[in-house]
Amino acid sequence: MTVSAPDLSAPDLESRITPGLEVVERRLREAVSGSRDLVDELTSHLARAGGKRLRPVLTLVCAQLGDPGLALSERVITGATAVELTHLASLYHDDVMDSAPTRRGVPSAQHLWGNNRAILAGDVLFARASVLIAALGPELVAHHAKTFERLCIGQLNETFGPLEGEDRVAFYIRVLADKTGSLVASAAHFGAWLSGAGEETARIVSAFGEEIGVAFQIADDVLDLASTGETSGKTPGTDLREGVDTLPVLLLRRREAEGRIDEDGARILAALDADLSSDEALDRVVSALRAHDVLEETRQLARERAERAIGLLDPLPEGEAKTALVAFAHLMVDRLA
Repeated sequence: MTVSAPDLSAPDLESRITPGLEVVERRLREAVSGSRDLVDELTSHLARAGGKRLRPVLTLVCAQLGDPGLALSERVITGATAVELTHLASLYHDDVMDSAPTRRGVPSAQHLWGNNRAILAGDVLFARASVLIAALGPELVAHHAKTFERLCIGQLNETFGPLEGEDRVAFYIRVLADKTGSLVASAAHFGAWLSGAGEETARIVSAFGEEIGVAFQIADDVLDLASTGETSGKTPGTDLREGVDTLPVLLLRRREAEGRIDEDGARILAALDADLSSDEALDRVVSALRAHDVLEETRQLARERAERAIGLLDPLPEGEAKTALVAFAHLMVDRLA
């Protein structure tokens, strides 16, 4: 698979980090293999399916904030690879939790090999990511472990749901911050830390990464409804069928609780609380959500979150890296147009 940096409004920087992305891709292919054939086929399944590699891109961009001589160092490349490997591992687990039939346009691992093998494959990839991180020193070992904890806590909280009386939208955003934002934050932190950019810069880009990770996931909630399965690589409405309320639905439920739900919104909620086991029923409710203004409200929340992330970059010096980070933030939500 040939990889290149996305349009980051900094052509010179893009040309500098593309070789690093190519090395990350090779290291990733090596990391997902190395066992017997049947195991390799399972652990390499999602890596071979492709992906945007946004987390390694963020690591390499943030590394530009430090010593230029370290921006594409072995340690930065290792950190970028480990972050993407951790992300891949989490996808195996997510697909089991969500009973997702497809991922990245191909059948999910749990669909092909079953839940037990998919979970174990994710565990293998987490372990291999940890081996890579171990070479980077105790600070990053601890950082990666805390990120792993947040990934798991976020998934657990999603399964338990909010406490009685707790704001469901705020709870959902917190779950997104743990499940998605924490790893994007780590990708940014690793780049700045490993290139010698300093603790304060690492803190700034980490906070940026968490915000943009949440924005990205909110945007995904929109795309899960607005895009076709062929476009997104996932089956539209899978979360709805599993009884997981994504942000558009939670915003509708908030309107209902506040007594300002419209007739179309009330019909959508009634359909969601009924049987969605048939493809026809799921298609109807997805189509209704696509046509409702709550989807535009969700789009706007993603954009606001991205703007908040950009604001966190104010203390950073002007330059290619900062320009690229702003472009990266817009990239996360521009796909909603």
